[in-house]
Amino acid sequence: MAEMPLFERLESEDHDGEERVFRVSEVNRAVRLELEAEWASVLIEGELSDVKRSQQGHVYFSLNDEEEPAQLRGVMFRSDVGRTKAPLENGARVRFRGKLSLYQARGQFQLIARSAKLAGEGDLAAQFRKLRAKLEAEGLLDPARKRPLPELPRVVGVVTSRTGAALHDIMRVAAERCPVHILVADCRVQGETAPRSIVSALELVQRVNDLDVVIVSRGGGSAEDLWAFNDESVARAIAACRVPVVSGVGHEVDVTIADLVADVRAATPSNAAEIVVPEREALLREVQSLERRLSQAFDSRIGGLRLTLERLLRPLYDARRVIVPVRRELATLGDQLAKTQRSTLRRHREAQADLHRRLMRLDPRSVLRRDQRGLAALSARLSNAGRIPIGRQRERLVALRVALAGRARPLVREKRAAFAEVTTHLDAISPLRVLKRGYAIALHERTGRAVRSRTEVKTGDRLRVRVSDGEFGAKVEPHE
Repeated sequence: MAEMPLFERLESEDHDGEERVFRVSEVNRAVRLELEAEWASVLIEGELSDVKRSQQGHVYFSLNDEEEPAQLRGVMFRSDVGRTKAPLENGARVRFRGKLSLYQARGQFQLIARSAKLAGEGDLAAQFRKLRAKLEAEGLLDPARKRPLPELPRVVGVVTSRTGAALHDIMRVAAERCPVHILVADCRVQGETAPRSIVSALELVQRVNDLDVVIVSRGGGSAEDLWAFNDESVARAIAACRVPVVSGVGHEVDVTIADLVADVRAATPSNAAEIVVPEREALLREVQSLERRLSQAFDSRIGGLRLTLERLLRPLYDARRVIVPVRRELATLGDQLAKTQRSTLRRHREAQADLHRRLMRLDPRSVLRRDQRGLAALSARLSNAGRIPIGRQRERLVALRVALAGRARPLVREKRAAFAEVTTHLDAISPLRVLKRGYAIALHERTGRAVRSRTEVKTGDRLRVRVSDGEFGAKVEPHE
């Protein structure tokens, strides 16, 4: 069989002499049999990528050449996976023992691995771990530097390819959740120029002043397809972004340096949109809940303040019931005191006026003037009495003078004594005597009238205050 070409063996099966037309399944089956016969046991080594596990436990992978751009798809079935100790994960360098075959249904060339062992670290995995350790030592992977995302973003920047499925998923999810402005910064997400393009797009989108958050994203792919997001320049650009960054690169199993440096890692681009854009219904429910809580807190606060106010006012109400009668009684006593003072002062004034009149009647000077008037009358009568001898008249005049002098002296002494007694009594009740005991009389400077009540003055009035030894001015000030 090995010496006969494949298609010659197929054609030999037709005996009609015409060129045979093969079905696809016939060709795939023939190729599969040829491969399995010629390559029944092969030892092959490479770096794993696109490792996936099915629900049945089978492992599908891609095996990459380390020197030339070449890739081989492979599968290890569940029974063989359970026996192998090699880590079947992206970036691992593995040496497989198996056979080459063709997946007949799809015509896909593949390796069916029977066993595997670790052949050494792959270049991609080594680069990944080296860069991760470097950035971790600088603190760029420290969870403490991760920034919280804005709760209600208005402008969301998306750094991805404008033609990729990731942008479509992000736009669809954002439109379903809540209206936000999506600002797309187009860039390459695969190939040698992708890292520089991603960095430029990040720098460009940050020029928008109202930017709230950035999503760096692309769809799924192989490890080589996602390698641009393991570039150091991309990692540093994400760390230096002035707003929080969400990384949504590949599928959930894919982990890139961009995921580790970003503030939040999303499993997929759609998940990144779900994380960044809040759900409208959830926001409405939260707002309604806050409104209810605010209303309840407001009602509770007002009720508490009302009770506090009532407790504070209760003593005031009780004090008012006590103070009002006391004020009324004080007003009545004040009126009675004012009336008594006015009545007493009026009686004193009347008594003083009566004493003054009596004193004036007993004044020796008045008596002397009266006697002098009588003497003058007698002298006139004497001068007119021509029949009486002048000598006898003179003698009589001398006798009268002597008698008058004798009668006047006791009278004067008596009147002086009476005058002294009246003066002493008057001095005893005189206001000046009261002043000497420390009292004072306030007089209006303008009217000169005595101030009998505080209601007769107002703030700013000028007064003259009389004391026992003089007077001095004063000004009415408000009473505190």
